Amino acid sequence: MYNFADVNLKTLVVHSVGNKVQEEGMKLSKAPIQVEEEINTLLLKYFLSPFKSEVYYTFFHDADLNLNELFNYSCKIFSDPECFFLQSINITKHLYDSSDHHNIKGGEFYLTYMENCILDGEYVDAIGLFKSENKDTYLKVYQKTDNFDIEADHGININKLDKGCIIFNTETEKGYKVLIVDSTNKSNEAQYWKNDFLKVKPREDSYFHTQNYLHLCKDFCDEVLTKRNEVEKADKIMIMNRSLNYFQEKETFNIKEFENEVMEGPELIQAFQTFKNDYIARNNLNTYEEFDISESAVKSSKKIFKSILKLDKNFHIYIHGNRDMIVKGFDEERGLNYYQLFFKEER
Repeated sequence: MYNFADVNLKTLVVHSVGNKVQEEGMKLSKAPIQVEEEINTLLLKYFLSPFKSEVYYTFFHDADLNLNELFNYSCKIFSDPECFFLQSINITKHLYDSSDHHNIKGGEFYLTYMENCILDGEYVDAIGLFKSENKDTYLKVYQKTDNFDIEADHGININKLDKGCIIFNTETEKGYKVLIVDSTNKSNEAQYWKNDFLKVKPREDSYFHTQNYLHLCKDFCDEVLTKRNEVEKADKIMIMNRSLNYFQEKETFNIKEFENEVMEGPELIQAFQTFKNDYIARNNLNTYEEFDISESAVKSSKKIFKSILKLDKNFHIYIHGNRDMIVKGFDEERGLNYYQLFFKEER
């Protein structure tokens, strides 16, 4: 867990980065800037409030971690914070070199050195990298003698950070713990921030493993437990419910225990194992057969599990409990399917 309640913005540098393909160039500052306390508070809100996820990343490189540019610059800064401005220029040049698609927007690039970030109960320093790519139009109303006047202006909305990254000074040998925000990553070229500039991958922790297995279970139900494989929708929903309940009720995950409690039966277990191996290879994942379950990962992934059985446009049945209490049949006289629901009392 992280907390920015006590954070101190020690150093702030602002550069401007354009699109390299369009030869827009860079505009580099001559020195760090000092801001008034009120602006400092607004900047911290702009920089830090978008970070809500507990998904951590780490720097990586296929050959050698030290060849990752951002990792290298971060190591130098954390070793000697006095070199922050010099390294801010190197980082900005690297961002410009990474902005090599014609759709990438230029903008202001903010680099900060922050103190007193709380990470897992301890104070650590951090490097913040933030980029604004979009401007909003604002109306300014002001009094002019005995009347009012209105002007339009363009500026940055402090509630809409386009791209951000926070590098915590911890776990150096693993590539640091990194948080990222990218609100404009819908197209492949927009993912340059994560893939080309930062070169980060998800940190393999309990959150990572929990989330992966939950998505694996959801995809297994959607792709394997289908009518094509003679699996009724109600049975699929019950297995999805059992999968989610397992993660909600247990503190640790064990693959054998999970298969026996959730899949129930050698044929279904075999189908799940086959799908799991293919899923791991397809997504290039490292998975573990036992790990601590992340409560926050379960909470964030819960929304993908739908326990609703939709019948035409007339009825929705929410299935939460005993599968034996719902029976499917076919009415030959009407030529329609039906469900029988058994219960003890209405509520």
